[in-house]
Amino acid sequence: MTEKAELQSVLDRAAAGGRITPEEALDLYRSAPLHALGAAADAVRRRRYAGTEHIATYIIERNINYTNVCVTACKFCAFYAAPKDTKKGWTRDLDDILRRCAETVELGGTQIMFQGGHHPDYGVEYYEKHFSAIKQAFPQLVIHSLGASEVEHMARISGVTVEEAITRIHAAGLDSFAGAGAELLPERPRKAIAPLKESGERWLEIMEAAHGLGVESTSTMLMGTGETNAERIEHLRMIRDVQDRTGGFRAFIPYTYQPENNHLKGRTQASVFEYLRMISIARLFLDNVAHIQGSWLTVGKEAGQLSLHYGADDLGSIMLEENVVSSAGAKHRSNRMEIIELIRKAGRVPAQRATTYEHLLVHDDPANDPVDERVMSHISSTAIEGGTAHPELKLLASN
Repeated sequence: MTEKAELQSVLDRAAAGGRITPEEALDLYRSAPLHALGAAADAVRRRRYAGTEHIATYIIERNINYTNVCVTACKFCAFYAAPKDTKKGWTRDLDDILRRCAETVELGGTQIMFQGGHHPDYGVEYYEKHFSAIKQAFPQLVIHSLGASEVEHMARISGVTVEEAITRIHAAGLDSFAGAGAELLPERPRKAIAPLKESGERWLEIMEAAHGLGVESTSTMLMGTGETNAERIEHLRMIRDVQDRTGGFRAFIPYTYQPENNHLKGRTQASVFEYLRMISIARLFLDNVAHIQGSWLTVGKEAGQLSLHYGADDLGSIMLEENVVSSAGAKHRSNRMEIIELIRKAGRVPAQRATTYEHLLVHDDPANDPVDERVMSHISSTAIEGGTAHPELKLLASN
């Protein structure tokens, strides 16, 4: 059998629902024709969502960054400030956080991402206090926040196990974990970009513990910091192995490195074609993860739209606020109507979803599309070159 025929045989098996090995995934990622790869991934998506395969989803959320003070100093990050950098570092008070939550509810948001740095003083108690206050004031908001790295840090600060930390913040109001801090899970690329973070194996151990305690999560991958194709596939393999045991990862979200204002000088971003190939391979290889999300924030709206033809079933969030990726150079902005149109022009029916992916509102009739000027004007008024119009972001952009 020729190499081309062998690749097609693997693609056909994967498209029919068969499990592929890491070695086969790497061969497909490197060598399969792009359109054939996308067609196989789309076939898997259509079969998984038979009956609703015509729908693609989005969510309205706000990323609330509670501090940029961080002891971890990841080389790809343009957001953090060292603890001693009092000019650059900042922390939001609880009143400011609650005000942002109130605005999120007013603008139709259903989810908040509570994310920040690894502050040297913030243990489990800090997160308990804030999550409890948010839930008491806004019980309708889902707190889909933090990640394994923050759990490791807060547990160390408070002198407790990660299991106790997870149990306590879950009881205080955390609903689910984001995939934050995954970056690249294999050892070599992880040490190259985040040498002070926990290992990839430890990140997965913490997520597995969370799943066992009833806290589900998403999973992510940061592409384009110098990792090899084999390391990208190994990242997927590590996630799939944990998912086989727990079933706790709701989605996989690859996104691309943004090269501005950080310490990874000279690194090249992953191309759009590499990104689309990863979306497809993820759909084929992660046969136990339900949702694959396109990241228009980092690759642009057109590539995000294309991802819906390469295996993605979700376009992520209409972000009422986003600071971390923006500070590294992500300049893409969107609003509800634009995301709805992107999905519709991709030949799919848009639907607003919940954090757990239930459809809240299906936009099956363009005549009934929402025209929410509040959301649209809020996003346009806060967007600036390379970030959002907050004083600390302007300061970051100037450094």
